[in-house]
Amino acid sequence: MLELKDVTGGYGRITILNKTSFKVPEASITTIIGPNGAGKSTVFKAIFGLLSIHSGQILLEGEDVTRQSPSKMIARGVTYVPQGRNVVPQLSVFHNLELGGITAKDQGKVRARIEEVMDQFPMLREFRDRKAIELSGGQQKQLEIARALLLEPRVMLIDEPSIGLSPNLVQEVFETLIRLRDSGVTILMVEQNAKAALAMSDMGLVLELGQTRMFDKADKLLADPRVGQLFLGGHIEETA
Repeated sequence: MLELKDVTGGYGRITILNKTSFKVPEASITTIIGPNGAGKSTVFKAIFGLLSIHSGQILLEGEDVTRQSPSKMIARGVTYVPQGRNVVPQLSVFHNLELGGITAKDQGKVRARIEEVMDQFPMLREFRDRKAIELSGGQQKQLEIARALLLEPRVMLIDEPSIGLSPNLVQEVFETLIRLRDSGVTILMVEQNAKAALAMSDMGLVLELGQTRMFDKADKLLADPRVGQLFLGGHIEETA
């Protein structure tokens, strides 16, 4: 579905990614792990057209999309859920969802799509008239994910979905991502809770100094003592 081939890029003259290569299978969850400063979030910005790519290629279903603008990537079925809270706090849940389809030409279709998305997230239908600021952290994250689904993406880039959430809410968000994967959406994720993320992923990527150090099935990375020692850490609790 998505492939990076020797991608080198960064911000101006500052290089962050250094010949990064990997393939993301269709309808899968792939998690990127690695130390701080490894370039994990930068991968998303490279794919989504938010930074300079000096060399290499980004392929979407075999087609070269290197250096495409964010609007063109959205049109091609790629959506990006950045790190942190990205809802408009004083707007209602419904109006936040409307923002996800603001670029669509057919607003009637957007309204219909909102109804479909709320069927996938019953909590949003229940709270559709509440201000986003009144939702819990986990509910706000689900709102962000639901909004990203309005344009029916084939690929979702999601950065640190569990940040700031309690363990119960983390599990709730992860279960949402599994449902999306099972419905055919391809998910590429960066996640600080590495053990929990790899446990629910199909593939895993270890990134260090902007380079792909390891890329394998997620369960194999979980079982690899090198990964455990360097990147998982004993302080991260095992998931049930």
